[in-house]
Amino acid sequence: MGQRVLRDRRTLYERDSQLAAVDEALAELTGLGTDGAAPGDRPLGALLAFAGRAGIGKTTLLAEVRRRAAAQGCTVLSARGGEQEQRVAFHVARQLLQPRLAGAPEAELRASLGSWYDIVGPALGLCAPSEGAPPDQQGLRDGLDWVLTHLAVRRAPMVLVLDDAHWADPESLGWLAAFAPRAEQLPLLVVVAYRPDELPEHADAFRGLPGRAGGRPHGLEPLSADAVADLVRESLGEHADDAFCHECWAVTAGNPFEAVELTAKVHDRGLDPTEAGAPLLRDLAAAVKGSGLIARLERLGPSAVRFAWACAVLGTEIHPSLAAAVAGLGHEEAADAADALRGARVLTGTETLEFVHPLIATAVYRAIPPATRVALHGQAAWCVTDDGQGATAAARHLLETHPEGDTWVVRQLRAAAGETLRAGAPDTARGYLARALREPPTAKERAAVLYELGSASLLTEPATTVNHLRAALQEPIAEPALRHHIVYRLSQVLAHSDRLAEASETLAREIAVTGDARVRLRMLSEQFMWDAFRADEPDHPSRSRRLARLADRLRGRDLTERYVIGLRTWDAIQRGEPADVALHHAERALAGGLGWAEADRGFEVPVLVALAFMYADRPDRTEELFAAGIADYERQGWRGGHLSFAYTLLGYVRYRRGRLAEAEDLARSGLRLAERVGPGTPAHWYALGTLIQTLLARGRTDEAACLAEDHAFREPFPAAVVFPDAQTVYGELLLARGLTKDAAAELAAAGRRLEPRGIRNPSWCPWQLHLARAQSDEAPERALTTALDALTRARRFGAPSAIGQALRTAAEVSSGETRLAYLRESVACLERSPAAYELACALVTLGTELHDPAHLRRGLETAERCGADGLATTARTELAARERAAL
Repeated sequence: MGQRVLRDRRTLYERDSQLAAVDEALAELTGLGTDGAAPGDRPLGALLAFAGRAGIGKTTLLAEVRRRAAAQGCTVLSARGGEQEQRVAFHVARQLLQPRLAGAPEAELRASLGSWYDIVGPALGLCAPSEGAPPDQQGLRDGLDWVLTHLAVRRAPMVLVLDDAHWADPESLGWLAAFAPRAEQLPLLVVVAYRPDELPEHADAFRGLPGRAGGRPHGLEPLSADAVADLVRESLGEHADDAFCHECWAVTAGNPFEAVELTAKVHDRGLDPTEAGAPLLRDLAAAVKGSGLIARLERLGPSAVRFAWACAVLGTEIHPSLAAAVAGLGHEEAADAADALRGARVLTGTETLEFVHPLIATAVYRAIPPATRVALHGQAAWCVTDDGQGATAAARHLLETHPEGDTWVVRQLRAAAGETLRAGAPDTARGYLARALREPPTAKERAAVLYELGSASLLTEPATTVNHLRAALQEPIAEPALRHHIVYRLSQVLAHSDRLAEASETLAREIAVTGDARVRLRMLSEQFMWDAFRADEPDHPSRSRRLARLADRLRGRDLTERYVIGLRTWDAIQRGEPADVALHHAERALAGGLGWAEADRGFEVPVLVALAFMYADRPDRTEELFAAGIADYERQGWRGGHLSFAYTLLGYVRYRRGRLAEAEDLARSGLRLAERVGPGTPAHWYALGTLIQTLLARGRTDEAACLAEDHAFREPFPAAVVFPDAQTVYGELLLARGLTKDAAAELAAAGRRLEPRGIRNPSWCPWQLHLARAQSDEAPERALTTALDALTRARRFGAPSAIGQALRTAAEVSSGETRLAYLRESVACLERSPAAYELACALVTLGTELHDPAHLRRGLETAERCGADGLATTARTELAARERAAL
């Protein structure tokens, strides 16, 4: 068989179209295209995907992609999913990015990654997770996006190659699937290969591709008989006859992997590649896969079998010494086994081993007797721990073992879950903790494991979190601090699931049995907060009095006291106490610090304190506090619900200042982030309410109505108090559409809901102002009474913007000199306030009433600065009418 040609690089048969697509993409990436396009004339990057069943040649094709990319001077990032590593969070992301970042001094790495260091560093194995709250999943994805984008720009042109994407861990695959379409805007070519029937749903982006990929992946088909004949002759010699080659094609069904392996077996057996040897091919082909492969493996001896089993359990990037330890073999015996397996084309590599093909790894793993496989995973967990790889490396093996009540197993799984959760992979952490619970833990540990399991499910499965935390409270808990943390977390998840009454009741039960005064104060502050957001609170006035008495005697010595004082601030705003009173308490709450990303604390109170300044006509201070809070969120990697609230409410601040275009942009950003969290959540209601109000102010009523319809912004409204108040915004929308009866009914219902709770500040919720307008046609006297009551409340609060807005409404439902007097006073008040849009409305109304071009022009200019296009059109029309009248 001396005629066999040994090849360093396998010829790719019948892959011309796929290679042409690769060459085209590389040419555009490197600026070497031949179509006359200069670099920069079109997007440089691309996303290419290759799909096909096992053994069809995906890995060989990607090896050629890497070779061609390197030959053209591209930076190549490469990774491969592993069947045994699917539950190792960020396994693929680490393969791709860690080699380009690891090894640099910490100071250099911090300088390179900037604020992303503490967010992506743990996920990529570059640093240990911090002890603070973990980043949310969107924040982590944004950080990985930044790292890859930064690398692509710095080391352009870049090619990212992912093989066996169907086996990539969910965290990495979800990130890459979302990022990959952006490659066309970067000097980055992303190339993935996968088995289509095994690709998870969260990677469906690879099935429908943008740009030059033509909307679908490139399929890889079996080789034709002619291609298999060429492959056989290249491997065994030109004298291989047609009958022999055709039989090779028939027994392999054109599968490239099987054809290559078959020719290797023919060579090893010394079989003559002629028609006479063709009948033997079927038996040789059977030895390439399945039971034939296992039978061939067993012929190598028990040590080789044991070593192969250990390698199959360990997965990819297998260190020989570790495989020997798992197999229970001595150094020499393991070295001989590895040599035998390399000779049999089962393994390849020296310092690091891997299976020649994933099909072989899968066949070997599935051939391990079940009891032995479980034992080997248990042994692997011990070995990787002894090797210093840590609890997370052991955890994936412990998932495959049977529960035995082993405290070491529980300890390792809890440690791995803690590391994984802080690195930003709660789903994987939840799997570790669920397995720890089945071990089971000791009675003393069970409550802690349930608490950790609930915490890992907090953002993704709130209902499950509630069940775990309630179960934890039923367990004997020796440490009071643990019980308190469980109660805090349970009340938080109930509140964020729109179950505010249950959150309050949970805290009330614990307050009654808690002996520690400081802990009781903390729980009381949390209860006050959730009650403040309850639309169905039974006794708001009583709570308000109790809160005032408590807050007035606290000095703000610690965060809990400052939270109580902050809640007193908000209560004063809602009840419409004088603005000076609210601001006094706001400054007290801020005096000792009120961070937005405090560990184990909600963000609600700091946000409420910041908004108090806005309602009291000090929006600059509000924006200053919001800027610091958003920076806290971004440093922490919270870019989901938290950042949605921040952007939405900042948009609401801009709306109230009359900066409507900015308000719309921020509200849309908040809505996009809220949609990541999920429809129907408080974040979603906040964003929709702010955006609808802004669109109405801009004169785009039809667009606001479509937005409300598309997002079901109507009854039933949320149980939690949101702002702007959703029912009031809906009533305002009905009024803008001319549906005055429906609007009056909705706004009156809002009043019946808010009045008993003592929420009477028209600056916070202007339901009375809109109701007066809705009543003005059919019940003018009632409309005036409603408007004057709102004006009295606004004067008590004392903010010029609130008084000016209420005066303008009172003018609209009045007549004669009273109407003019209200309008003049409204303009005077609003000129002293930051409410530019309200001022524009008052100026246009007053100018229209007086037929005064000066007021109309001022109103027009103000409306144009605000971006109130509809109001500006009204002002222009009125000015034109005045000019015609003057002629």
